[in-house]
Amino acid sequence: MAGEKTVLIIDDDTDLREALAEQFALEDGFAVLTAANAGEGMERVRRDNPDIVIFDVGLPDQDGRDACAALREEGENVPIILLTAQSGDEDHVKGLQSGASDFLAKPIAFRVLLERVRTQLRRYESSEDAVLNIGPYVFTPGMKQLVNQEGKRIRLTEKETSILKYLYRAGGQPVAREELLDRVWGYHREANTHTLETHIYRLRQKIEPDPGKARLLVTDTGGYRLQA
Repeated sequence: MAGEKTVLIIDDDTDLREALAEQFALEDGFAVLTAANAGEGMERVRRDNPDIVIFDVGLPDQDGRDACAALREEGENVPIILLTAQSGDEDHVKGLQSGASDFLAKPIAFRVLLERVRTQLRRYESSEDAVLNIGPYVFTPGMKQLVNQEGKRIRLTEKETSILKYLYRAGGQPVAREELLDRVWGYHREANTHTLETHIYRLRQKIEPDPGKARLLVTDTGGYRLQA
């Protein structure tokens, strides 16, 4: 799981919402947003682009499952974990049919919820639907593109996309050249370090304001890392 992740907690139970927010805030790598009802929560999803949403089913203004389904219809693919006071199989199925990524029955143990959150984040980052933040860019691996803050689209090759994905998943840690070669080109490869360096050079031409003084895709410890 790379970089700090924003978790949005949508629940009308003030005590539970604040307790979960406090617990996530104590964990490394999380920022927290909250909402007390479905309408506010949906607006925060659209406006604040959280990395994952924890959505209570029993909200005063709208069933959380219906809100989840509405977000999916809008094209929102952020992971959503539904919380419910019911634990029957039928309720579980309805939750998943709404487009939820996962489903938990109350009362919940925070360590269980935390592990579910981390699992969903890892799964999402590995999917073709992922939308990742890299410095000033929004990176969509499935579309092989970056979009800058002005909305300009930067097209990437398949190998450039794979390099960025692997470096992103390293969470800001350096990745050795040989490891990148093996992961991007495969173990039965003909590519060498010169091939990798050529791709890194071309990537920097696309994403660095001053490619000669890289600030985002930097050389480090015998390899490369993303400075988010």
